Amino acid sequence: MYPTQRRPTYSQIPPEGDPRRTEGWALTESARRLAEAQRNPADNAAFLDAVRRNWRLWTIFQAGVMSPDSPMPNELKANVLSLSNFIDRHTVGVLADPSPGKLDILIRINREIAAGLLATPATAAVTATVSVPAKPAGGFSHSV
Repeated sequence: MYPTQRRPTYSQIPPEGDPRRTEGWALTESARRLAEAQRNPADNAAFLDAVRRNWRLWTIFQAGVMSPDSPMPNELKANVLSLSNFIDRHTVGVLADPSPGKLDILIRINREIAAGLLATPATAAVTATVSVPAKPAGGFSHSV
C-alpha cells in the first residue's frame, strides 16, 4: 500500500458468488474514483491513488484472462488483453504527466465495460463498443 493511499469507502458492495457483477461493480467504483479525482485535481495524492487503483484493477483482469482456467473465448481474451495493454500504456502516461483530461478515456472505458458486465441477460444482447486510441494519432475498437 502506498503511504498516500487512504482507506477506501465503498458503497453497495455486490453480494458474493457473481463474478460478472463484482467485476462490473469494481469498474464502476474505479470510474467513480477517477471522476472524483478529475473534479479535484488539486488533491494530487487522491488523483494518483485513483489512477493506481484503476491500474491495479486492470492488472487483476489481465491475470484472470491469462489464467489457464479462464473460460473466455480466445477472441475475447485477445480483446481484453489489448484493452489492458492500452490501459497500461495510458496509465504510465498519466502518472508521468498527471492531467485531469487524461482520465476521460479511462473513465469511459470502465463505465462501458461495466455496463456490459452489469447488463441482465435480456439486455446483454446489446454489445458495448469502446473505441480506444492506440496512439494519439490512431485508433482501434474493442467489442466486449
